[in-house]
Amino acid sequence: MPNVAHERAAAGLNAQELAAFGLDRGDTLSWGEWFLRPDDRRPEAARLSRETAVTGEFVPLRVIDATRVTVLATVSICFTDVPAIVECGSGDDVVIITAIEPTRLRAAAEPRRFLDRLALSRTGSGRSIRSGTVGVGIVGYGPFGGMGYTHGLAATETPGLNFVAVCDSNAERLMAAQHDFPDVRGHTDTASLCADPTVDVVIVATPPVLHAPLALQLLRAGKHVVVEKPMCLTAADADTLIAAADAAERTITVHQSRRWDGDYLALRRAIANGLLGEVFNMETFVGSFEHPCRWWHSDEALSGGAVYDWGSHHIDWILQIFGGPPDRVQATAHKRVWRDVSNADQITVQMHWNDGREARFVQSDVAAVRRAKFYVQGTGGTAAADYRPIVADNLVAGRGHVSSAWHHAEAAVDLRIGRYEPDLGVIEMVLPPVPREGWPFHRALADHLLLGEAVPVAPSESRDVVAVLEDAHRSAANGGQVVERG
Repeated sequence: MPNVAHERAAAGLNAQELAAFGLDRGDTLSWGEWFLRPDDRRPEAARLSRETAVTGEFVPLRVIDATRVTVLATVSICFTDVPAIVECGSGDDVVIITAIEPTRLRAAAEPRRFLDRLALSRTGSGRSIRSGTVGVGIVGYGPFGGMGYTHGLAATETPGLNFVAVCDSNAERLMAAQHDFPDVRGHTDTASLCADPTVDVVIVATPPVLHAPLALQLLRAGKHVVVEKPMCLTAADADTLIAAADAAERTITVHQSRRWDGDYLALRRAIANGLLGEVFNMETFVGSFEHPCRWWHSDEALSGGAVYDWGSHHIDWILQIFGGPPDRVQATAHKRVWRDVSNADQITVQMHWNDGREARFVQSDVAAVRRAKFYVQGTGGTAAADYRPIVADNLVAGRGHVSSAWHHAEAAVDLRIGRYEPDLGVIEMVLPPVPREGWPFHRALADHLLLGEAVPVAPSESRDVVAVLEDAHRSAANGGQVVERG
């Protein structure tokens, strides 16, 4: 964690203390919304939004000794730029003074990043801010519209990343990648990719059974590695990868992309703001009644089993909200309808914690009526969200009505909250999804590799997800036997 001990709110300093820093202040402006603008000439402002809305009381700062004060961010008040974050002093005596309470600034993602970067730049942590870009390679481009294409788009559209190379043993897919992204170099084997000096980080987008050996090879070749979910198929492999990354002084992280889904973020915000009280039960679901996809996702030998697909996202959600893995796991599976694929038609995972909390995940290809996407109970309220399938309707000349449907889990949905209030009973509200812009995982990856910020997804957290998936797969294979976790 960045050191925030030297952040001071102007509201907590008297006139004499401010003068000692080379500052004066005006009258406090009551609570309002202010648009904070970091100085874009600062390296700590790289790839931050030009301005961000923050709320709270505002103490206007005035610089009375410019030799001792550096203005880091401003707020426009009546078309005048007023200092909002300043740096005073030098060396070990540097103090950051804010016109708005630091806790309120840190409640917004962009100001929090800015303050964290400022803290890192003066802690002597060994992490420095780099300029330039990070060369990105992808292993396993896959078919059009697959994860290779998605990562290619993200690397192309994210400042700080440069998509330079792709590796696929299938010649047609390699040609497709170079058609989609004409500037990338093609490799037919990972040894060639490992030797490419322009590649700094490699995204492994192959079937899960190949994640561990490929990631290990890349780490040992000195590359940073991003692995598609799941990280791998066993906790032992996850431990090996984390140890290899540590030994090579390289980053390994997992593309847990659903952490940035707007409805999940709305749920996290509702919990953080106390709308549900203490969460003790969480249920999630994904599925419908339709034939499973006929790609490797439905082949147990390549995917690891049904639980490893959407379970990688949903179990990650649950562990993030509950703060860690469960103490017991039990799973049951059904194979009753779809005989041409090897994955189970339905799997149910039950998780229990020693303090009584519990969670449940269901993935089904035989559910003609969908359950809720989320159903979360707390001591103060309940949250629920239903899927919103997207169907695009068009009238096409000569063809008439044409419609196309997207996967039901792609669209973020509204979150329904019910809270119990004494004397009023249950009151209800609706929270919209938190807006999402761009490619948040890939942006965090660039910020980590270039600016020294936290890794997008901690590998230890992905390791915990894999351990639960492995236990669930084993439990289902043994007829629902409970797996006690040490």
